[in-house]
Amino acid sequence: MDLESRVGELEQRLAALTEEAVKNEAILKSSQEREMKLLEAESLDTLLLLLTKGLEDSYRLEAVSLVICDPYNEVRNLLWNDDLRPDSVLGLRFVDAMNDLVNEAGAFTQPRLGPYKRGSHRHLFPQADRLGSVALMPLLRQQKLVGSLNFGSTDSKRFTQQHATDFLHHLATIASFCLENAVNRARLVRSGITDVLTGMHNRRYLQDRLRGELASAHRSQTPLACLILDADRFKRINDEYGHLAGDSVLREIARRVDTQIRANDVGARFGGEEFAVLLPGTSAEVAAKLGERIRETISRTPIELSDEQQVRVSVSVGVASVIPAPDVANLERVGDDLLAAADAALYKAKHDGRNCVRRGDCRPR
Repeated sequence: MDLESRVGELEQRLAALTEEAVKNEAILKSSQEREMKLLEAESLDTLLLLLTKGLEDSYRLEAVSLVICDPYNEVRNLLWNDDLRPDSVLGLRFVDAMNDLVNEAGAFTQPRLGPYKRGSHRHLFPQADRLGSVALMPLLRQQKLVGSLNFGSTDSKRFTQQHATDFLHHLATIASFCLENAVNRARLVRSGITDVLTGMHNRRYLQDRLRGELASAHRSQTPLACLILDADRFKRINDEYGHLAGDSVLREIARRVDTQIRANDVGARFGGEEFAVLLPGTSAEVAAKLGERIRETISRTPIELSDEQQVRVSVSVGVASVIPAPDVANLERVGDDLLAAADAALYKAKHDGRNCVRRGDCRPR
């Protein structure tokens, strides 16, 4: 081979290597951008969408699924708390145990690449049945399998056992880390707005929602109602049965209230043995009927205590409703007036013999 031919061959090889380097640099940049999106996800629901639909679009895959081990329904409850139905995220699946996640022998600690096997992989990709190859990535935290991130392609050569798995292992590590952080952040948020004893929202959350619901009622010129209910003669329960029994009673009252209100209503522990419920788009008349249902639900059946004891509990309920005037200048004052009117109605119910519902008149200043 003469010198000119050899130079031409070297130039071709150099051009090919340069093209490959540019391509690899673009892939690396794209991968880093994906990872940054995952790391910067501000909420659990955003992260779950990025790990499913986001990765499916980014890698141009026919199917991506995310399986999360959630034996105590904690992650699902966190999503419900954010008003996101867990089944609304396509590709997201929850399991109570990881035993049956992958029907293959051996510990699932490294990515598994290979042909799609309907018997083994159908439950991971229920919406896609014509896949050619899959990549299954374990999500590990502190050497414990907490889930699986799964890629599916109609190309039988997209994922094979001959492919290196370092990149996929790295992606799974990032996903595991982000998932743990997002769940922990959601826990912190929930702990700041949740009453520890009853599991209901706390007064702080109620006040925040009151502002938002009043603004919505003001825009739409629709009513916002409020119930405040108080357990009758609660001190007697603590004195006769003890404070642990009193705690059980409060938890059961909260549970019974929750069974009667709608998904868009806001129930909260208002303080001590008092509870409050905000009812968007509800008149005082309709709210009073709901208050009566709640009162009857609580008083109808005795509450079980420890040591096979039972106690009957009743509640008094105050109701008020308001439509913020179109020209109102201070919605916060309207909120204070609404709570005050419901509270005054509650004390009227106490004065009238307890275990009843009374309506108050809210006249914003």
